[in-house]
Amino acid sequence: MIRTIISLVLISLANSALAKDIDRPSIGTKVNGLEFKDIRFLTRSLDEFGSKKAIVIVAVSPTCPIAQRYLPVLGAMEKNYRPRGVQFAALYVGDDSIREMAADAIESGVEFPFLRDINHKCTSALGFTRTPEVVVLDADHTIRYRGRIDDQFRLGGDRAEATQHPLRDAIENVLAGKPVTLTETPVDGCAITREEKSPGTVSPTYAEHIAPLIQKHCQDCHHRGTETPFPLLTYRDVASRAEMIAEVVDDRRMPPWYGSDRHGHFINKRELSESERETIIEWARAGAAKGDMNKAPKPREFSTARWHIGEPDIVTTMPISHQVPATGFVDYKYTIFPHIFTRDTWVQAIEILPDNPRVVHHANLAFVKFGERPSEDNFITGRVPGGDAMKLDSGVAFMIPKGCVLALQIHYTTTGKPETSKISVGLRFPREVVHKQLYHSRVDTGRFKITPFSPAFPVIASRKLAFDATGVGLFTHMHVRGKDILFAAKRPDGNTEKLLLIPNYSFDWQQSYRWEPGKMKFPKGTTFEVVAHFDNSEFNPFNPDPKATVGWGDQTTSEMMIGFYFYTRDDEDLNLQIDLKTGAPIAKPTSKG
Repeated sequence: MIRTIISLVLISLANSALAKDIDRPSIGTKVNGLEFKDIRFLTRSLDEFGSKKAIVIVAVSPTCPIAQRYLPVLGAMEKNYRPRGVQFAALYVGDDSIREMAADAIESGVEFPFLRDINHKCTSALGFTRTPEVVVLDADHTIRYRGRIDDQFRLGGDRAEATQHPLRDAIENVLAGKPVTLTETPVDGCAITREEKSPGTVSPTYAEHIAPLIQKHCQDCHHRGTETPFPLLTYRDVASRAEMIAEVVDDRRMPPWYGSDRHGHFINKRELSESERETIIEWARAGAAKGDMNKAPKPREFSTARWHIGEPDIVTTMPISHQVPATGFVDYKYTIFPHIFTRDTWVQAIEILPDNPRVVHHANLAFVKFGERPSEDNFITGRVPGGDAMKLDSGVAFMIPKGCVLALQIHYTTTGKPETSKISVGLRFPREVVHKQLYHSRVDTGRFKITPFSPAFPVIASRKLAFDATGVGLFTHMHVRGKDILFAAKRPDGNTEKLLLIPNYSFDWQQSYRWEPGKMKFPKGTTFEVVAHFDNSEFNPFNPDPKATVGWGDQTTSEMMIGFYFYTRDDEDLNLQIDLKTGAPIAKPTSKG
């Protein structure tokens, strides 16, 4: 007991000392130019919240238990105050990744924006010293209150209920246009450490330290002939963009990967290690030294082949080119390819290849019976930012039914000048015996109406599996209001496994998530579930119209929510030898008895 009292006294003294040591803005200070990063990696400002009667900002950290316990409390408060013109926001004050920051928002059930501080600028401007300290700003962005939320969760013990509500009282005073009675209160919680990173013992150089990392993590995409806007092949290529590279690496925006580390393991994950990330940042911010190029690795050589899947057995091309305007929004375009499959055709690799990749944002490929309307139920594969061509594992193939053609849905983006586009599709037949057919379960629903201004509108869909299956991978598709999505498997024994959480979904980076072959098992009776949230708020920078009630639709002004579970059936052994001229199974000789 005595030790606990002594600890609390020391913490209290530390709080007081810290407050005195830091030059904090006083109550009544107007906050100008406050900028932060949102879950979409964009730099935002207070002004982008629009006209609000009050703004409540709480300093949080994923490692502070008191801050985490208060998030649901703040989430409930925000829902009550939202209709009254009060904006809440959580400010992450440490070095946590934006992706994991967004995951915290989902798992705490909080709907208001989560923001990442940039170099402690917001922490200094608001005078934060601990998490979960809160600041209340009025409509003019003047600091009216700074301190604790209430007195329920404290260091050394909790109350069953709060007896003091200084945050609530401050908000009510501001809304009523009255002076705040209690303007500052002490805060229990975790001290904010302003980390000053000292340079390493050896200053990084491009030749020895950076070139190997760029080759390993960046050049697969950033070389000539790809849709990336610039190559990263030489010292000049990299050094001339050093600050930009440091920023996207610091954000963990590059290499692109949107799956949370909390759930699932995927073999196509792209990520820098922490030491690699810090090396790149240190090099860029120390002047991007070139070093002795004799010590640089040999330049990589990239294939000049047109197709990544190898030479296709079938190539079919759009009959006419599409015209893409210089600017503006382009509605989805649709095309039917001229090749008719006269027999059931088995393919192991498929590639969608534009002649002008800069204008193709994404394209979805499906098969359709000749003369019928295309359906996403017959989805095959897609070409998406950050994705790759469809290449199936040995012994697995996809079957395109007899009498079908291929249909493509294309989303074009403008480049600032008129462009043309013609797209080809290449298909490669299996070279080995086919034992398994690739299937997918399309978990979706069109029965939703996203309400105006909703920051996290939920949509849920599920499908039950009628046989034992082995998972291949996951893929999702939403439009520009898509915020996050969770894939789960509810097994017959009652256990639920969270398979994948995409906490900050990006329409620009619709990646696939592939499991290690043969490892992910789903017994008969498993229910595949998808839970998505949509951000129809004004703070969503890509929202076409927050005042709209939004339902299902093909164009990006509407929404979609589709979760694809790809799998093979465990009870299936096809044992098919494929004719490399036609893609059809080779008939086995019958015995004459």
